[in-house]
Amino acid sequence: MIPARLCRFPAPLPYGEAVDLQKELVQLRIADRIPDTFLLLQHPPVITLGRRGRREHLLVSESRLREAGIDLHHSARGGDVTYHAPGQWVLYPILKLSTAEMGTHGYLHALESVAINTAKAAGVDAFRREGMAGAWCGQGKFAAVGFAFTRWVSWHGLSINVNLELSGFDLIVGCGLVNQPVTSLEKALPSGNTLDLDAVGDEITRQIESVFQRSLHPVSSGNAKEFRCQL
Repeated sequence: MIPARLCRFPAPLPYGEAVDLQKELVQLRIADRIPDTFLLLQHPPVITLGRRGRREHLLVSESRLREAGIDLHHSARGGDVTYHAPGQWVLYPILKLSTAEMGTHGYLHALESVAINTAKAAGVDAFRREGMAGAWCGQGKFAAVGFAFTRWVSWHGLSINVNLELSGFDLIVGCGLVNQPVTSLEKALPSGNTLDLDAVGDEITRQIESVFQRSLHPVSSGNAKEFRCQL
């Protein structure tokens, strides 16, 4: 297995800080100054519009978002519009890939596999839908995928709804998919069952190692500034 690092942030990281950190890591990875690195974190409430994001898929005004305490960001990732909030794990792999390892389709499949395998470990029957990126269960879509490559180093990535409040998704047409319900892993369980967010984070870590064939070295950090000091 290929050695890699994992930084799991204990507190939600603002979206803009996470993007700036990824940009820095991408340049370091291109220069081979760091190994492959995975960031696993949560965000404060934020709506992001990807490269194919359409303004009409944001169903409320920006002033309404500000009143609700929700940030809005345009993103370099692929895909349309999505919502992030605490209770959702977001995975940002900074990986230097070669076409011999996997192309863009293989990378998409790998991210989906992390989500699907994590869901199954939590007791949720999960699956892909042909022609649609992400992961679904019987109650709806619970994981979104949107990534970018810079000189074959990946950034952005995957979000998995664990136990977040889902009302933020009512403000958007999630991923541009009209009339497609969004759910969480906890909502997909029998009524009254709950999920521990940290335990799901542990499972995501195991799935990263299995799917991407990386041996992860955990890096402890309280915030982005502390993490940068360890680069």
